[in-house]
Amino acid sequence: KPLELGIIVNVFQNLLREQVSIRDLRTIAESLAEQGHKSQDAGVLSAQVRIKLGRQIVQNIFGMASELSVMALHPSLEQILLQSVQSQDGNVMAFEPGLAQMIHSSLKQASENQIAKGEAAVLLVSQNLRSFLARMVRHAIPGLHVLSYDEIPDDKQIRVIASIGAPNVESGS
Repeated sequence: KPLELGIIVNVFQNLLREQVSIRDLRTIAESLAEQGHKSQDAGVLSAQVRIKLGRQIVQNIFGMASELSVMALHPSLEQILLQSVQSQDGNVMAFEPGLAQMIHSSLKQASENQIAKGEAAVLLVSQNLRSFLARMVRHAIPGLHVLSYDEIPDDKQIRVIASIGAPNVESGS
């Protein structure tokens, strides 16, 4: 079944909402053509388009840097969040409000530290959590970019400068 215009418009709105450039129409169209027969969900399709646009997204945030300084979730916290995902595309998550507050305050602190150093504030998470966490912090933590591992080009090195949800926030040098 071909994608309906409304779904395509929703994909573009999702990309623009997260400040992803839509100039590369060819890549976006190819991705939608490849994935359209698998899903009619704009959220799922947006995630697939973001993966295809990964190099462009990363370049817009980090420039031509070969090493990307990012924040990541502590493995135990990431596991808790992954278990909380209640739908295939991560539209609904259920967890304790106290946990949400801890995540929010840790991300806010780490983001402010990065921005104060003149660096991009980026949280790197699994694809299943990216959309949810991006929505969670969109208005609360301006300047924080939420990327999935799948969006990072293979030729980029990742340096985790803060672990969110760790007993102590770990900082690299």
